[in-house]
Amino acid sequence: MRLQPFSIRWSAQARDMLLSISDRRVREKIYEKVKLLEEEPEKQGKPLTGELSGHRSLRAASQRYRIIYRTEREKLTVWIIALGIRKEGSKRDIYTLAKKLLKLYLIK
Repeated sequence: MRLQPFSIRWSAQARDMLLSISDRRVREKIYEKVKLLEEEPEKQGKPLTGELSGHRSLRAASQRYRIIYRTEREKLTVWIIALGIRKEGSKRDIYTLAKKLLKLYLIK
């Protein structure tokens, strides 16, 4: 039995983050990973904790990039919240940016 696919929704910030990546091949790889989330998104990526609890992180494009997303099971929707490079300790680290976005836009 095939499950009904989830629909993918992008926050405006995540869409801007994707479009700001200058390398077309990286953008395409990220988009391919996002498409895979249509099928069983809760079995992909890793669950996040702390301020990002309720969200998941999926590695993409040479393992450097992360896609931060959350699922709404009852609506069969996956929300792409943010994406970018993992740079631990940097202000530009995707997890740091995602936390700021969640606070700024009250994305839950």
